[in-house]
Amino acid sequence: MKYIFRKGSSPKLPTLLLLHGTGGTEYDLLPIAQMIAPDSNVISIQGEVQENGMARFFKRLAEGVFDEEDLLFRTEELNEFIDQAANQNEFDRQNVVAVGYSNGANIAGSLLFHCKNSLKGAILFHPMVPRRGIILPELAQIPIFIGAGTNDPISSQEETRELQSLFEGAGSSVEIHWEHAGHQVTHQEINAAAQWFKKHFYS
Repeated sequence: MKYIFRKGSSPKLPTLLLLHGTGGTEYDLLPIAQMIAPDSNVISIQGEVQENGMARFFKRLAEGVFDEEDLLFRTEELNEFIDQAANQNEFDRQNVVAVGYSNGANIAGSLLFHCKNSLKGAILFHPMVPRRGIILPELAQIPIFIGAGTNDPISSQEETRELQSLFEGAGSSVEIHWEHAGHQVTHQEINAAAQWFKKHFYS
């Protein structure tokens, strides 16, 4: 996979795994990572799936309808890649926090749904429920931040609360930050995510 790795000044902090939205690149979330945790390692990955020339992390059948077979394959592939990247770049594989937006948030959620101990926590900007009807692994001690828009046409309030319920049902503590906005990430969301990260990982 194509990616960027930047070594941080604090090896004790989690490495941030950056996962862009549809049509994005591995550079998109670097400024957000700098705002959230400027001292952390960063690994930012480019999605390998193409949809009408736009990069994604997994296929979909229609707007809001995921190709579950491809989602599962890409989730396992991403989990294995993080293992390899941790060895190559000498960061702690057991101390990785995902920061994902939209499609990137969805595959980060899928890691939590399908790959036990794949993440230490997650910041999900405007995610959807990656899959329904499955039993999630134990997520106790894995905090999750969700940035959401009350007028988001893609990730509805109902979808956001359903995802929260699924995570909490598996033992996670979930904090939702609501903005009176649509599907875009706001500065207020990023600031709230930075405070959340500081509370959970700077102690």
